[in-house]
Amino acid sequence: MQHIEQLISAATTEFAGVNDAAQLEQAKARYLGKSGSLTELLKGLGKMPAEERRSAGAAINRAKDQIEASLNTRREAIKRAALEAQLDASALDITLPGRGRGRGGLHPAIRTLERIQELFRSIGFEVADGPEIEEDWYNFTALNTPENHPARSMHDTFYLEDAPGVLLRTHTSPVQIRYMKAHVARYGHLEHMPEIRIIAPGRVYRVDSDATHSPMFHQVEGLWVGENVCFADLKGVAADFLRRFFESDDLKVRFRPSFFPFTEPSAEIDVAFMSGTMEGRWLEIAGCGMVHPNVLRNGGIDPERYTGFAFGMGPDRLTMLRYGIDDLRLFYDGDLRFLAQFN
Repeated sequence: MQHIEQLISAATTEFAGVNDAAQLEQAKARYLGKSGSLTELLKGLGKMPAEERRSAGAAINRAKDQIEASLNTRREAIKRAALEAQLDASALDITLPGRGRGRGGLHPAIRTLERIQELFRSIGFEVADGPEIEEDWYNFTALNTPENHPARSMHDTFYLEDAPGVLLRTHTSPVQIRYMKAHVARYGHLEHMPEIRIIAPGRVYRVDSDATHSPMFHQVEGLWVGENVCFADLKGVAADFLRRFFESDDLKVRFRPSFFPFTEPSAEIDVAFMSGTMEGRWLEIAGCGMVHPNVLRNGGIDPERYTGFAFGMGPDRLTMLRYGIDDLRLFYDGDLRFLAQFN
């Protein structure tokens, strides 16, 4: 019995001095393993006289229970110590302010579209919309673009398979035709039909892709139709908008003769910045002109009585100029490092 008590004391002392779970299991094997000290005592019971075997067996079982209890106590202590060490290593300073969730924001191109809409609404224009999957007639024919026009080429236009005469619109100009026809249907019976003043922002599609072009991009078309609308009105509206958009009263605006099948006469609108990195450079911003009589007729409007002007601009280019962005593809990469700058 004295030997058993010494064995219990030795096991308890050894377990208490171990600080590693693997080493503790090794220490356990020396007492409770297949060749452990206590296991050897159990094996020796069969050699004892019957009268001693019962009391010795009971003493060995009690010793086993005490050793296992000491072992489990030390296991729990080692687990607690490991957990505390892990918590200490990853401790949080509760005095620091919380990080919170990152806040999203509008895409820079959408910011520009909203700004354009706000500026034109302030001078009496409405915002009109139309389908992005368009009929050939609205996209080309009604806009005085004949069948052999290069813009109809497969190189420039996305046509839908198994749907003759249907395509992804190449500009938002079809909205002008749709709006004119709806306007005439509503007010054409009146002696003095109300003026049409709209802008048509939206997505358009062309087969083009590089640093300054994308297969999908945004466009804003504008239309003002009424009695006695003239080119001077067009120049005033365009110049006022550009100076307000770029917040520059000294912004120079010029109108350069050009050609578009849906306007006559036609012009390109250029601007020259008087300060910053673009100082002194003329940049093409938009195309414009007086609405061609054929386009007015296709919209159901009498060109002998009414005139109008139209313009089209790329808000993506305006966004690049306003924010100093040099690659259009950044708009569509979905890179949060780029987009976070505008939040």
